[in-house]
Amino acid sequence: MQRFKSLFADTSYVGTVANIQSCLRLNDLEEVGDGTHCLRFDMMGLFSFRQMAVGDGIAFWHAYLRRIGITPTHVTVHPDRTALWRDLHPADIEVRPDPDCTWSDGGTGGYCTEFYVGDIEIGNIVNPRGDCLDVGFGLQRLEHVLGVPPPSAVDLLREGISAILDAGYVPGNKAQGYALRRLLRTLWRQGGTLDHPVFHAERQRQERLRAMYHRLAPRHPGMSAAWWFDTHGIVLADVEDT
Repeated sequence: MQRFKSLFADTSYVGTVANIQSCLRLNDLEEVGDGTHCLRFDMMGLFSFRQMAVGDGIAFWHAYLRRIGITPTHVTVHPDRTALWRDLHPADIEVRPDPDCTWSDGGTGGYCTEFYVGDIEIGNIVNPRGDCLDVGFGLQRLEHVLGVPPPSAVDLLREGISAILDAGYVPGNKAQGYALRRLLRTLWRQGGTLDHPVFHAERQRQERLRAMYHRLAPRHPGMSAAWWFDTHGIVLADVEDT
C-alpha cells in the first residue's frame, strides 16, 4: 500500500491497479507455523483511486471467493458503517458490527470490512479517505481454508530468513537486524538448518552463549531473564532448556 500513498492523496488521479505483493510479517513471530500465520506471505491487492465504489469492491471479492470455492462465514463492519454497508454484502453472509474495523498508517486510513472463514480473517477492504479502496487478501490463508496443508514452522522460518537476507539485511541488535537474529536463533532452537554463513555464525554464537550460561549460572542463582540479557546478552529461554 505504501507505494500508492501519493495516489490516495492526489484527488485528481482516477484509476485502479491490482497486484500480488510479497510481504514479511515480523510482529507475531511466536505464532509462525500455527497454520494461519506466515513469516513471508503473498498478499493479493486491489487499489482503486476514486474509480470503484465500496460496493463494487465488496461484490468483486465475494464473486471471486465463490469462484474458487470459498464462502465467508461472516464479515465484520464498523458500527458507523453497518447500516450503509450491510446490504453491500450478499444476503446469506452474516454481518457483525466491530468497532475495530478501521485502518490507518498514521496518515491514510478509513473504515473497513473484514472477511472471515470461521475464526480466520482471509482479507479486508479498506475505504481510505472515503473515496478509495485498499484491498488485501492473503493467498496462503485462502489456500489454508481450501485445505492446502501449511508448511512446517521450520520451512516457514527458512523461507522468511532467506527473503530477509536476499533483501540485504544482516543480523544486528536493532530493527530488522535484530528480527533476523531472532529468527536465526529460533530456527536453530527448532532443529532447522540453513546453508548460509549468517546461520552458521549465529549457531556458533548461540553455542558460546549457552556454554557461558552453564558456566555462570551456579554463581548467579535466581537472576532474572532481564539481568541475563542486559548483562551477558543471553536470552534465558534459549539456554535453560538445553
